[in-house]
Amino acid sequence: MPRILKPPAAGIDISDTSIKWLALEGQPGVMRVRTYGEEELSPGIVVAGLVHDVPKLGAALAEVKKKMGGVTAAHAALPEEAAYVFNMHVPDGSARDQILNLIEFELQGRVPIAPSAAVYDFNTIVKHEEQGEEIGVVVFPRELAESYVAAFDAAGLQLLSLEVEARSIARAVSGVHDEPITLLVDFGRARTGLAVLKGGVPIFTSTVAVGGDAMTHAVMDVLKVSEEDARAFNNDQGLLPTEGARSPGLEALTGAASALADEVARLYHYWDTRRDEHGARATPVEQVYLVGGASNLRGLDDYIAGRVQASTLQPDMWRNVCSFDDYIPPIDRRTSFQYGTAIGLALRGV
Repeated sequence: MPRILKPPAAGIDISDTSIKWLALEGQPGVMRVRTYGEEELSPGIVVAGLVHDVPKLGAALAEVKKKMGGVTAAHAALPEEAAYVFNMHVPDGSARDQILNLIEFELQGRVPIAPSAAVYDFNTIVKHEEQGEEIGVVVFPRELAESYVAAFDAAGLQLLSLEVEARSIARAVSGVHDEPITLLVDFGRARTGLAVLKGGVPIFTSTVAVGGDAMTHAVMDVLKVSEEDARAFNNDQGLLPTEGARSPGLEALTGAASALADEVARLYHYWDTRRDEHGARATPVEQVYLVGGASNLRGLDDYIAGRVQASTLQPDMWRNVCSFDDYIPPIDRRTSFQYGTAIGLALRGV
């Protein structure tokens, strides 16, 4: 569709605890934030990404719609917990219908869902002269997707697309297709999403039950402080406290940080050491990106970098939105890591 005919759309990120939204305006590369915000979500409406109460989620989305400044369309993300993600090759020049038929045939050996009970799509990663076109495939249970569609319908929001969260974040932080293979770590409050990105397209995702809340509560218990003070401790001192190596706060954080680092290192080394039929490294991982609100834990980047021996950093979430020389977004840097999915979804519509 020509860009001028597209309705203005917000990126809407639904988690178990909140709904974040963000809409952009302007031309690619020189965009501005039109509207953004966060609405708390009552416990039990969405659990581990699964919608347990469609009417209540619809009602919450209707409240969000009232605050979006006239934006009535949306791009949304589906939870990685329910996704099946893989890469495959198809003949170069294949039509979309042909590729979808090839994917359906491939599902039988890769995904424990019947094709009739699944929804799936693909993104092109790269075209090889000998191997054809490499694509990244994402598969979801149809019932899950339909529950999100029903909630948006109930809210009176026009849902334009659904995609996996990792693809949304990758759109915000990745550059051109020659971007190095990246391990994306989305460190949230209740869980951490891990994804391997190739050319900015996920080829693998997984989720681990390690989140920032566990670290916050550990600090609260040990230091006898409020949740707000515990979060401030994590962000300001974290794994590099001023009281030395035996600081009670550091000891409280180390267990959860170590569990997360173990998962990152395990996944990193598996993908980094894979070999193709010629014995060459198939997916050499060159960098680790840390996003999500809990990624602000001070010292976490160095802690993980020491485990994987690779560049580990928090990327610029506005990389594909604007230049700071021209515009400073209204969301500060620390908070922007919570909006990665919403920013990437909003970019889909420009």
